[in-house]
Amino acid sequence: MTGPDAIARVEELLAAARSRLVDAPRERLGDLQEGRRFLGIPRAPRIVDRGRAWHLGVLLLTDEAVLSTGDIVRSRAEVRRGFPAESQRRRAELAAAAERGGVPEGETVHIGWQPVDLGALDDRSAPLALRDGEPAVRWSARGGYVSLAGYLDERIDLLQHPPERA
Repeated sequence: MTGPDAIARVEELLAAARSRLVDAPRERLGDLQEGRRFLGIPRAPRIVDRGRAWHLGVLLLTDEAVLSTGDIVRSRAEVRRGFPAESQRRRAELAAAAERGGVPEGETVHIGWQPVDLGALDDRSAPLALRDGEPAVRWSARGGYVSLAGYLDERIDLLQHPPERA
Protein backbone atom coordinates (compact mmCIF):
# COMPACT_ATOMS: atom_id res chain seq x y z
CA MET A 1 0.00 0.00 0.00
CA THR A 2 1.45 3.35 -0.98
CA GLY A 3 0.56 6.99 -1.41
CA PRO A 4 -3.17 7.70 -1.65
CA ASP A 5 -4.08 4.11 -0.68
CA ALA A 6 -2.12 4.37 2.57
CA ILE A 7 -3.61 7.77 3.43
CA ALA A 8 -7.10 6.43 2.69
CA ARG A 9 -6.42 3.45 5.00
CA VAL A 10 -5.25 5.76 7.82
CA GLU A 11 -8.32 7.97 7.38
CA GLU A 12 -10.53 4.87 7.42
CA LEU A 13 -8.94 3.66 10.68
CA LEU A 14 -9.33 7.10 12.27
CA ALA A 15 -12.97 7.39 11.17
CA ALA A 16 -13.72 3.97 12.66
CA ALA A 17 -11.98 5.03 15.89
CA ARG A 18 -14.07 8.20 16.08
CA SER A 19 -17.28 6.23 15.70
CA ARG A 20 -16.22 3.89 18.53
CA LEU A 21 -15.29 6.84 20.76
CA VAL A 22 -18.55 8.81 20.53
CA ASP A 23 -19.43 8.26 24.21
CA ALA A 24 -15.86 8.23 25.53
CA PRO A 25 -14.55 11.17 27.57
CA ARG A 26 -12.49 13.86 25.86
CA GLU A 27 -9.73 16.01 27.29
CA ARG A 28 -9.10 19.71 26.81
CA LEU A 29 -6.65 21.10 24.26
CA GLY A 30 -4.96 24.39 25.06
CA ASP A 31 -2.39 26.89 23.85
CA LEU A 32 0.02 28.70 26.13
CA GLN A 33 -0.28 32.47 25.64
CA GLU A 34 2.37 34.67 27.11
CA GLY A 35 0.94 37.47 29.22
CA ARG A 36 0.42 40.83 27.57
CA ARG A 37 1.60 43.99 29.20
CA PHE A 38 -0.92 46.10 31.08
CA LEU A 39 0.30 49.58 31.92
CA GLY A 40 3.84 48.37 31.26
CA ILE A 41 3.57 45.47 33.69
CA PRO A 42 3.74 41.96 32.18
CA ARG A 43 0.78 39.76 33.03
CA ALA A 44 1.21 36.10 33.85
CA PRO A 45 0.86 33.58 31.01
CA ARG A 46 -2.32 31.55 30.68
CA ILE A 47 -3.53 28.55 28.76
CA VAL A 48 -6.48 29.21 26.45
CA ASP A 49 -8.99 26.59 25.36
CA ARG A 50 -8.60 25.20 21.83
CA GLY A 51 -11.16 22.40 21.90
CA ARG A 52 -11.41 18.79 23.00
CA ALA A 53 -9.83 15.52 21.86
CA TRP A 54 -9.72 11.87 22.75
CA HIS A 55 -6.34 11.04 24.28
CA LEU A 56 -5.03 7.84 22.69
CA GLY A 57 -1.47 7.52 23.95
CA VAL A 58 0.82 9.48 21.63
CA LEU A 59 -2.17 10.62 19.56
CA LEU A 60 -4.94 13.10 20.19
CA LEU A 61 -7.98 12.52 18.00
CA THR A 62 -10.45 15.34 17.31
CA ASP A 63 -13.58 15.27 15.16
CA GLU A 64 -11.60 16.42 12.14
CA ALA A 65 -7.88 15.94 12.84
CA VAL A 66 -5.21 13.82 14.44
CA LEU A 67 -2.57 15.47 16.62
CA SER A 68 0.63 14.35 18.29
CA THR A 69 0.69 14.86 22.05
CA GLY A 70 2.86 17.43 23.76
CA ASP A 71 2.82 18.27 27.46
CA ILE A 72 -0.04 17.20 29.70
CA VAL A 73 -0.83 19.39 32.71
CA ARG A 74 -3.42 19.20 35.47
CA SER A 75 -4.81 22.63 36.35
CA ARG A 76 -4.25 23.92 39.89
CA ALA A 77 -4.02 27.22 41.70
CA GLU A 78 -0.62 28.87 41.94
CA VAL A 79 1.19 28.22 45.20
CA ARG A 80 4.53 29.73 46.17
CA ARG A 81 7.01 27.13 47.28
CA GLY A 82 10.54 25.99 46.73
CA PHE A 83 11.30 23.40 44.07
CA PRO A 84 14.28 21.07 44.04
CA ALA A 85 14.27 21.00 40.23
CA GLU A 86 13.64 23.60 37.55
CA SER A 87 11.41 21.14 35.68
CA GLN A 88 9.07 20.96 38.70
CA ARG A 89 8.89 24.75 38.80
CA ARG A 90 8.03 24.86 35.09
CA ARG A 91 5.24 22.25 35.50
CA ALA A 92 3.81 24.20 38.45
CA GLU A 93 3.86 27.38 36.32
CA LEU A 94 2.01 25.56 33.52
CA ALA A 95 -0.58 24.18 35.97
CA ALA A 96 -1.16 27.71 37.30
CA ALA A 97 -1.39 29.07 33.72
CA ALA A 98 -4.12 26.51 33.04
CA GLU A 99 -6.02 27.67 36.11
CA ARG A 100 -5.64 31.33 35.04
CA GLY A 101 -6.98 30.37 31.60
CA GLY A 102 -10.21 29.08 33.07
CA VAL A 103 -9.46 25.36 33.19
CA PRO A 104 -11.26 23.98 36.27
CA GLU A 105 -8.90 22.86 39.02
CA GLY A 106 -7.88 19.22 38.64
CA GLU A 107 -8.82 19.00 34.95
CA THR A 108 -6.26 17.79 32.42
CA VAL A 109 -5.19 20.01 29.54
CA HIS A 110 -2.89 19.18 26.62
CA ILE A 111 -0.47 21.84 25.40
CA GLY A 112 2.31 21.76 22.83
CA TRP A 113 0.37 19.34 20.61
CA GLN A 114 1.06 19.36 16.87
CA PRO A 115 -1.21 18.50 13.91
CA VAL A 116 -0.14 15.35 12.08
CA ASP A 117 0.05 15.73 8.30
CA LEU A 118 -1.36 12.52 6.84
CA GLY A 119 0.23 13.41 3.51
CA ALA A 120 3.71 13.09 5.08
CA LEU A 121 3.49 9.62 6.61
CA ASP A 122 7.17 8.99 5.87
CA ASP A 123 8.30 11.90 8.04
CA ARG A 124 10.35 10.37 10.87
CA SER A 125 9.43 13.10 13.34
CA ALA A 126 5.70 12.31 13.35
CA PRO A 127 4.21 9.48 15.40
CA LEU A 128 2.45 8.08 12.29
CA ALA A 129 4.39 6.44 9.47
CA LEU A 130 4.23 3.70 6.88
CA ARG A 131 6.12 0.53 7.68
CA ASP A 132 6.17 -2.10 4.93
CA GLY A 133 3.28 -0.24 3.33
CA GLU A 134 1.04 -0.45 6.41
CA PRO A 135 0.05 2.42 8.71
CA ALA A 136 2.02 2.31 11.95
CA VAL A 137 2.48 4.43 15.05
CA ARG A 138 5.61 5.01 17.13
CA TRP A 139 4.38 4.66 20.71
CA SER A 140 7.32 6.50 22.28
CA ALA A 141 10.23 8.67 21.17
CA ARG A 142 12.63 5.73 21.37
CA GLY A 143 10.10 2.96 20.92
CA GLY A 144 9.47 0.98 17.80
CA TYR A 145 6.52 1.11 15.46
CA VAL A 146 3.37 -0.96 15.95
CA SER A 147 0.35 -1.45 13.73
CA LEU A 148 -1.96 1.57 13.86
CA ALA A 149 -5.07 -0.65 13.84
CA GLY A 150 -3.88 -2.66 16.85
CA TYR A 151 -2.69 0.45 18.67
CA LEU A 152 -6.05 2.17 18.23
CA ASP A 153 -7.92 -0.95 19.38
CA GLU A 154 -5.82 -1.16 22.55
CA ARG A 155 -6.03 2.56 23.36
CA ILE A 156 -9.77 2.76 22.73
CA ASP A 157 -10.33 -0.24 24.99
CA LEU A 158 -8.24 1.40 27.74
CA LEU A 159 -10.17 4.65 27.39
CA GLN A 160 -13.55 2.92 27.51
CA HIS A 161 -12.57 0.44 30.24
CA PRO A 162 -9.86 2.01 32.40
CA PRO A 163 -8.02 -0.26 34.84
CA GLU A 164 -9.30 -0.29 38.38
CA ARG A 165 -8.13 2.77 40.39
CA ALA A 166 -6.74 4.46 37.26
